[in-house]
Amino acid sequence: MPSVMNRRGVCYDVGHVMTINWRPVFDMAVIHRELEIIGRDLHCNAVRIGGRDLRRVVRASEDALAQGLEVWFSPVLWDKSPDRTLEYIVEAAKAAEKLRLRWPDRVVFVVGQELTLFMQGIVPGKSLVARVHNPSFGEGIKTGAHNAPLNAFLGRAVEAVRRVYHGPLTYAALIWEAVDWSRFDIIGVDHYRDPRINDRYVDMLAPLFAVGKPVVATEFGLGTYVGADAAGGVMNLGTMVDFTLGLHSLPLVGRLVRPRLNGVYVRDEELQARELAETLAILDAAGVDGAFVSTFLSAIHPYDDDPRYDLDMAASTLVKTLARGRHGTTYPDMPWEPKASFRAVSEYYSRHG
Repeated sequence: MPSVMNRRGVCYDVGHVMTINWRPVFDMAVIHRELEIIGRDLHCNAVRIGGRDLRRVVRASEDALAQGLEVWFSPVLWDKSPDRTLEYIVEAAKAAEKLRLRWPDRVVFVVGQELTLFMQGIVPGKSLVARVHNPSFGEGIKTGAHNAPLNAFLGRAVEAVRRVYHGPLTYAALIWEAVDWSRFDIIGVDHYRDPRINDRYVDMLAPLFAVGKPVVATEFGLGTYVGADAAGGVMNLGTMVDFTLGLHSLPLVGRLVRPRLNGVYVRDEELQARELAETLAILDAAGVDGAFVSTFLSAIHPYDDDPRYDLDMAASTLVKTLARGRHGTTYPDMPWEPKASFRAVSEYYSRHG
């Protein structure tokens, strides 16, 4: 069956911030080279660039656009009030409009992601952890109580963004967020495979296809360890590593604190590679307009020969970050090495481009 995916993409982090900055060092020479590899060797024609610092998102986006990639401009501000979040989104939309004017038809603006989880005010709790562990969280999601406040915020956001940005809009939704898609040009959904929904994975997309707009899988991925496919969702990746409240990132103290996995895990790159290739094939056959694999790299999850400290196992990345200043062999100028999943995604995109 011929591919219908117009957008073959990967998520690219320039500095998400939750407790710590997930990309502590921002080096444009490295960014440029990685985006070059994403386009040339991973065979992507689109990249979803996310981060908190808008200057970083803009600089990386400019570079990606200059290299011929479509950019999904994805500003990320977590755990703030709706008003502060809206202010940030509008500021980001103004920056995205400047890019769109220079590169017409090559910029898509993402008006937030998974806001039920990541923004205050939709479900109780000041932080992501507090919201997810609130006793009312599970029942509230089952009843759909989150959908009204979510859509109320998205309505405000889209109205404000449309005043300053005049290109295509989308939102990266959770599969159980019932978004009013009439406001958006593209339907976006972060859709991870999970043993609890594998038999319904494609069926769950049916209501989105029924809207009649392009549907894009804005995020999906898998960890790099035995059993990742049965772990029960992406949230498990965030619970595998003991970061000791970010102490490792602090001067002096950080030298004495080494993050480690909180259990015994066995590395399995081939499992991750197979699952990603299979998911791409499933999404492609279902008729999605595009897909963004999560994620290219995680600077805070370095590989280690010692399984206790091999944080890369907890990352859904296509490359493994090398610690202590080491560089890879495939790309000697880069501080990482491609994983089996990099090759699997590259092969799929090259065959279906």
